[in-house]
Amino acid sequence: MSRSQDPHPSRSIFPFGNPFRMKSHKGSHLSPQLLGVLQGFETTLAERLRKLMPKSKDEILSLSWMTFAMKSLCESHNDIRTLITDLELPVSNWDDKWVDVYFDISTKLLDICNAFSSELSRLNQGNLPLKCALHHLGPASSKSFLRACSLLDDWRRHINAKNPRIEKCSTILDGLVGSLDLPKVKNSAKGKVLMQAMYGIKVETVFVCSVFSAAFSGSSKKLLDLDVADVYAWAPAFKSLQNLVNEEIRVRFSSGKFSVLNELEAVDAVVKELYPTIQGGVNTEDKVEPELHLKTVEELGAAAEKLSQGMDLLAKGVDGFFQAVLTSRDTLLSSLRFDKNVNDRVVGRNMDQQVVY
Repeated sequence: MSRSQDPHPSRSIFPFGNPFRMKSHKGSHLSPQLLGVLQGFETTLAERLRKLMPKSKDEILSLSWMTFAMKSLCESHNDIRTLITDLELPVSNWDDKWVDVYFDISTKLLDICNAFSSELSRLNQGNLPLKCALHHLGPASSKSFLRACSLLDDWRRHINAKNPRIEKCSTILDGLVGSLDLPKVKNSAKGKVLMQAMYGIKVETVFVCSVFSAAFSGSSKKLLDLDVADVYAWAPAFKSLQNLVNEEIRVRFSSGKFSVLNELEAVDAVVKELYPTIQGGVNTEDKVEPELHLKTVEELGAAAEKLSQGMDLLAKGVDGFFQAVLTSRDTLLSSLRFDKNVNDRVVGRNMDQQVVY
């Protein structure tokens, strides 16, 4: 299904003009060293985005791909810390607007991470009725089948429930989109490099988080289509990635699947296959073919185990991203405190000198 056929187009994210209209620096304004640092950063980002490109549409929204996306964000945010070190840009030279924007963004990202962790924890809680159902599917008796049916119904209701914290992610992401229009940098070539690098990282971050938000909320309306200028070295890789992933997610939503998450859908597919059999076995045990029943139960067990392991790995990935953002925040805070202490000592020394003279 093409985007033109989508009856629910993505919401507009440019109500007050396009915040992505950010002019690129002219190469003549940067020294060869600074230009090399920026080009190296953007080349790495472009390669990272290319690696995120799924080999097939079937990989999109697999828990392994989502875990890899979280790892990619961790690496990108760690690269920002490295870039600041390479630029040798003292905190004292940071414009107040840069600091304010950075802390606002990091606060929003921490909130989003907490929401994702909350949802993964909620989904993992669904493993309990699923495991109990598998236990009751072992013995072929009408009583055990009746209990299994009830537990599988509980699992579906639990998975389909809405998480209020995920619903709020959409508003948080809108705030991040607004912050993509970075503060203007005057008289600081290093500042321009830092702002342009941060722009690329934020675009990747908003994209990945909007994909997660859509997947967890069960709504393609949560997807964001980010318009990035071609002046950035990573833009072609990003556009290809965004177009493929967003379009496939919209197709899945339009098909009415139980879940757009691959592993959840796989479990539900086996449940649907198994359900009529065990319902029939509630009243007439003869309807249950032992070999076929055993095979289907084993398939459900394998699918449930794959789902559980995938959720655990993704939860660790989200926690890793949370820690990366938190570490960057702490590093900047420590630098600000250190810079303030140094400046206070310098001011004090100057005042003492004035007294002596």
